[in-house]
Amino acid sequence: MKAVNGVLADTCLWIDFLKAAPQSSDHMAGLISANALCVCGAVLFELLQGVRTDAEKKRILGALGGLSYYEMTPPAWHYAAVLSEDLRKSGTTVPLSDILIAALAHQHGLMIFTHDKHFAQIPGVQLYQP
Repeated sequence: MKAVNGVLADTCLWIDFLKAAPQSSDHMAGLISANALCVCGAVLFELLQGVRTDAEKKRILGALGGLSYYEMTPPAWHYAAVLSEDLRKSGTTVPLSDILIAALAHQHGLMIFTHDKHFAQIPGVQLYQP
């Protein structure tokens, strides 16, 4: 298992943070202050696909702008494919975006901060527990 290099917050936590949901917002703000929070393409995509106004888009981009950004590499894509295949063979269906987030976190030694139960079904995922 790789050392933990940071925390990758899933889309659900960003939505809570942007809506100022008390418990999630406090934890997210603490991770941002500690320079431990990072973002990836899948989360950015999920957040931006749901925007309704230009102001909302600016707010999202502003919140994520100063964070470390991770993108999928060829080895991460390969790992994601193997992971998805193994899960499917075991009868477990996990959304593509969650597979990609898990593969990226695995490759970069990141913990995942989420409320999404899918991640607990993915072997090797290190969940951030505040």
